[in-house]
Amino acid sequence: MTDSFILPSIAPLAATSDVWFVDIWGVIHNGVRPCASSVTACQAFRKQGGTVLLVTNAPRPRVSVRRQLDRIGVAATAYDEIVSSGDVSRELIEAWAGLRILHVGPERDLPLFAGLGAVPGATANDAEVAVCTGLYDDETETPADYAAMLATLKSRAVPMICANPDRTVERDGRIIYCAGAVAAAYEALGGTVSYAGKPFQPIYELALELAGTLRSAPVTKEHVLAIGDGIATDIAGAVNFGVRAVFIASGVHVRLGESMADAAARLFGAKGAPQPIAVMSEFVW
Repeated sequence: MTDSFILPSIAPLAATSDVWFVDIWGVIHNGVRPCASSVTACQAFRKQGGTVLLVTNAPRPRVSVRRQLDRIGVAATAYDEIVSSGDVSRELIEAWAGLRILHVGPERDLPLFAGLGAVPGATANDAEVAVCTGLYDDETETPADYAAMLATLKSRAVPMICANPDRTVERDGRIIYCAGAVAAAYEALGGTVSYAGKPFQPIYELALELAGTLRSAPVTKEHVLAIGDGIATDIAGAVNFGVRAVFIASGVHVRLGESMADAAARLFGAKGAPQPIAVMSEFVW
């Protein structure tokens, strides 16, 4: 690791990109309130002609995500459009229209199913497919609370669609579990899981296509910069798709009191680790 690998400002990289793919939870907000410096950085990039797409593993359609951002207080001037894991997962779910669907997750994620002819309501004992958007109560539960349900699903060879590949996120300083953690537990039992969000290619293909539409011209991957705090999702997904990535420190990966240099060496120094082009302790312009 070199000193130049650790950036104090995103501005120098802004000059090398036309489009940013910016993660939401952990970068734009912490689950409760906006990250002011991140919002300012995105606004500054847009002012100089850049396009900001918020690319998120939220398991809801972009319209629902936008409403949540409004409630939290994220300024609409910080971004051009949203691409969500919910958007791309809907194509997977639609294939199960008319069949018995078990929804694993909170009621707030039900917009995911709207208009698809796929109505959840099944149980683990009669479902033909399970769609996991999260934990029913992520404030108190862990994947261990789903052991019996997952065992039943596995015994019946029920496939699962995971609408949010994130395993954990940081909410106002606390680490909470996401749908990806439940899906990982199901895979550990031998269950079959399908994904479409980060780090998988469909969400990046949709984002790149949308960027071209917004800019009225095709966008090449060399002119895209992905910014996120999830190594296995944001960084690995961007690198595998062929776009440059910048890692933003958060409690998901960086230990309390750990220096950025030590964290970078630990997280990205190992052979085979996905390699961002830079790391930042905070997303600032």
